[in-house]
Order: sequence, then structure tokens, then C-alpha cells
Amino acid sequence: MMIKPTQVPVINLNQVQVMGILNVTPDSFSDGGKFSSFDKALKQVELMIENGVDIIDIGGESTRPGAVDVSEKDEISRVIPLLKVIKSRFDIAVSIDTSKAKVMSEAILHGADMINDVRALQNEGCLDVVAQSDICICLMHMQGMPRTMQEKPHYKDIIDDVLAFFEQRVESCENKGIKKERLILDPGFGFGKTLKHNYQMLSDFAQFKRLNLPLLAGISRKSMIGNLLNRDIKQRLSGSLTAAIVAVQQGASIIRVHDVAESVDALKVLRAVAQYKS
Repeated sequence: MMIKPTQVPVINLNQVQVMGILNVTPDSFSDGGKFSSFDKALKQVELMIENGVDIIDIGGESTRPGAVDVSEKDEISRVIPLLKVIKSRFDIAVSIDTSKAKVMSEAILHGADMINDVRALQNEGCLDVVAQSDICICLMHMQGMPRTMQEKPHYKDIIDDVLAFFEQRVESCENKGIKKERLILDPGFGFGKTLKHNYQMLSDFAQFKRLNLPLLAGISRKSMIGNLLNRDIKQRLSGSLTAAIVAVQQGASIIRVHDVAESVDALKVLRAVAQYKS
């Protein structure tokens, strides 16, 4: 039986979408614990909507380097009540950032519009759950696991290796009956990559369009910004915006950000330039 979402997905990729990050975890790298209470999370949702967000991405388990595992029960208790309230109160697309099949199933049943999976549906049962729905799926590349991914990551060629991974995951999805049109690709900045790898990917981001699928760029406040500029997490706005715009100029359809208002403004300027370009 198909697991249908409770309403028609509202994700529109005809123009670049701003995905606002909402971590309801105590240990996320940037805002751990800041929105772990229900009321604070809802206030952040309202603020992001007011600032022009297109998609809200709810995460109930940190995927920062060295992060500890979270049980299915705990993750569900963190994200599903919030998902239900958001979908009942607001007309906004919601993505659930998870790698667990049970969490995906619950999220789909309660109206999620997208699953954003750092493990690209490789965990047990995930392909089957997603195949029973018709929502969008973001497949991310990560070398290793969160606890160990930054321990000497190595690639023969970063672009070719990530593309080969995507080709394999897209094939696995299609073999399960998940249509290619539902897929979005995220090369996974900071997930098992050195500083050099990250900037090689950003420099050649357009190469990921070879697979003719929408691309998501998640660079906001990451160590690739901090380590390059020698800035702590609260001082990475300028670098994050610059990186996001570079990604958009090379074909990103979604930018995943902490700073919604500033990102929306940056995109407005970029669109104005494109509109008046002779």
C-alpha cells in the first residue's frame, strides 16, 4: 500500500529555493540546543516564514563530525510532533532530515514534502519506505560515517567519485520504482571532505549537473568557511552567502541555510541582475 503524504507537495524548483535549517537537537554544530524546545522551534519557523523561506528542513539527529547516534524513538519524538503542527498551521514545504526508515515512514504519513538523507537511502528499509510514497528525496554523498568521516578522507577525483556514487544511488532508486524526477542531489560539503575537496567541489559545482537532476548546496556556517577565513560559527555569514551564490550561479536549485533573511536578499539581488542583463 502506498504511504501517501497528507497534502500535495509544494516544492517548486522552477526558481532557486531557500531551505531553512531547523535543528531540534541538543548537539548540532551551529545551533545545538537553541531550538530543542517546542515553543522555540515554532517561533523560529514563524520567523523563517516571515523572512521568505521556501522549505523548512527539520533535523532530529546531529550529523556533525563525531556526532553520537540517536534512537528511532527519540528522533521521532523530536521531529514528528513539530512536523504535524507546522503542516496544520502553515502553508510551507517541510523536509525531514533523517537516515532512518521508521522516521521516514512517520514523516511521510504526517505530511512531509521531502526526505533529506545524508546516507542517500542506503540504510536498511529506506528505499522500500520511500518507494511507497511520491514525495521528493534528496540523496547526499558522504564518505564514511559522521563519527569518522573527517579522518583522512581520500578521493581519486572528487568530482568523478561523487558522480559515480550518485549514479549508483539513482540506479538503486529507479530499480525500486522511485522515479528519477523525484530525486535531488547534494554533494555533501563537509561530509568526508578536506578543505581542498570542498572548494574543488564548489569550483566545479556545475559538473554535478551531468546527471540532469536538481542540486542542493548545503554550505552554511560549515568548517570550510570557518577554516578558510579563521572565523568562528557566529562570524561566517559573509562567507556562507558568498559560497551559496557561487553554487547558485553554477546551477544549485536549493540552498540550505541558517540565515534565511540574508540568503533571500542575496537571491533577490542575483535575480535582479539576471533580469536586467542585456
